[in-house]
Amino acid sequence: MAAPGKCILVSGSPGVGKTTLIIRVLESLRASNPNLKVQGEIRQENQRVGFEVITMSGQRGTLASINNPSPESLRWPTVGRYRVDVASFESVALPELQIKEDTDLFIIDEVGKMELYSSSFLPAVFRILDSNIPLLATIPVARQGRDIPGVARLRNHPGATLYTLNPNNREAYKERVCSHVSDLLTKH
Repeated sequence: MAAPGKCILVSGSPGVGKTTLIIRVLESLRASNPNLKVQGEIRQENQRVGFEVITMSGQRGTLASINNPSPESLRWPTVGRYRVDVASFESVALPELQIKEDTDLFIIDEVGKMELYSSSFLPAVFRILDSNIPLLATIPVARQGRDIPGVARLRNHPGATLYTLNPNNREAYKERVCSHVSDLLTKH
């Protein structure tokens, strides 16, 4: 089981700035520690036509799209108007979530409904928590009192600290999250 505080979760409504906060924290951490070894992935929305997964090493793959004309895409799971390309996501994200001895920090943006269509993704996240390597991740807010079961497991993990962003606190939380991660890295 992870030590208390080894998992930092950033939550908030869509568009509030979770990914931006993660990127700014990473930039700040790298500025003060250029040798920082980070693994993980950032989710990037592509002009409202889909989502792309980008690893820390620069690999890219499709997570979800609204305009994939292939016949096989008709069998893919959907989230809203997006079709989730589980195979593409897994081929890029899962290798990046393998634990390596010299990793200082894992970043996962995001642990959400699209990503959880991969049956291998959540077990990989929990292996990271068990490794005792600090994890900085984004998660969606529970909607209408209902949480996604995999997200709820992560949110309720004994090693998790949750920061819930809103437009009024996101700038202050960038500093708090950065400080929290820095503290974890000095103890790691």
